[in-house]
Amino acid sequence: MTTDPRRLAFLLAIHRAGGVLAAADLLHLTPSAVSQQITRLEQEEGVKVLDRGPRGVTLTPIGKILADAAERIEDELVAARKQIADLDGALNARVVVGAFPTVTVAVLVPAVALLKESVPGLEIVIREVEPAEALRGLRAGDLDLVLHEADADAEHRAPKTMRDVPLLDEPWRLVIPVGVAVPTSLHEVAHLHWLGPDPETAAARALARVTKVMGHSVTTRHTFYDFGVALGLVGIGEGIALLPALALEHGVPEGVQVVPLPGLGARRMMARHRASRHEPGPAVDAVLAALAEVAGTIEFA
Repeated sequence: MTTDPRRLAFLLAIHRAGGVLAAADLLHLTPSAVSQQITRLEQEEGVKVLDRGPRGVTLTPIGKILADAAERIEDELVAARKQIADLDGALNARVVVGAFPTVTVAVLVPAVALLKESVPGLEIVIREVEPAEALRGLRAGDLDLVLHEADADAEHRAPKTMRDVPLLDEPWRLVIPVGVAVPTSLHEVAHLHWLGPDPETAAARALARVTKVMGHSVTTRHTFYDFGVALGLVGIGEGIALLPALALEHGVPEGVQVVPLPGLGARRMMARHRASRHEPGPAVDAVLAALAEVAGTIEFA
């Protein structure tokens, strides 16, 4: 029986999402519909592609081979769409960039201003997106470039068929309420209440690393994603927080003091693009060059 290539997309979704339920959410289908497609795939291939256990499912070695094949098919389709857009010699001079607020204001907007002068025919579209949505958009071809963050001391690797270009390492800063004694070491703040960063952010990973350095667990209250929210909470004495330097470039609200303690590390900003025989193209290369130029001018005290 010949395999229907469309079924491979379901296997790839399970591989990326980590399970049938998560894949169903990703595909906007019911878990039953996803399971049925996998069952038919196994029947068509005559092999087992998933190991089903009490803690969930994992791909078998054959399942991983098929998932890799599905990823290659997806990449080829994205490349084909790009080639279609460039038919008849028309230049695809439109780059869609997914980014988050701090890097957009500090790096992306100045890069756009630079490109408007140096490459006036290039159109750049900025979309504020969350990291998971950005990665999906990059894979699907809806985004050409994604600016994302990572704790500089943490190990990170771009997914297969993609490449990360480091742009900037900015230091983490400790922000504390006015009236709290200014610490000279991390050990002096271990006992204080901390504001909890969203667990999917680089700030959360940085706090986890700093906690290990202190050798002392910390107590968190609230959960923030937006740095402005964190500054507001610090200002009314709800806790202390770890924030990146760029979030503080335009000043801090009343009631907040910034402490550049040693040992806090840095947040790394990177540009991620698809990497294949056809990409990145000249338009994306031009944006990458402008981003690197702007990032190279940023200095921190």
